Amino acid sequence: MNEYETCMMAKVNALKASGCTHALFGDIFLEDLKLYREQKLHAVEVGTVFPLWKQDTGELVKEFIGLGFKSIIVCVNEKFLDRTFCGRLIDESFLSDLPPGVDPCGENGEFHSFVFDAPIFKSRIQYKKGEIVRRTYSAPGSSETSYGFYFCDLLPA
Repeated sequence: MNEYETCMMAKVNALKASGCTHALFGDIFLEDLKLYREQKLHAVEVGTVFPLWKQDTGELVKEFIGLGFKSIIVCVNEKFLDRTFCGRLIDESFLSDLPPGVDPCGENGEFHSFVFDAPIFKSRIQYKKGEIVRRTYSAPGSSETSYGFYFCDLLPA
């Protein structure tokens, strides 16, 4: 976490030096994460904007797909989803296969995705899928001994 914060603040300070005054985040409803971001950036006098805050995640993901955004699942938390979800595109089929209780935007840490094509991009990001690997982590201070994630490598095409 220290390494992440050091890197993030170096980038924020560089952007601030070039004239940026605010940072936009796609957080939807994780209060602790929103507060963390606000505190870190407030400390360096950078404003925060959360345009998706408290919006319906089912409607958001449908709008995302409908507008032509393309995204691939690059990480799956095995507490919520199995390996077969890793490397899938976010589309109607993906949404219909999600088990009950899984947020369609992955807002509870169920999955992470990578947007590779969008109407706002100059061009599509070309990639090819690499292998899917499972990693096990131990949560410090947690009663759980370990938890697993599947990761889909994306390689330059």
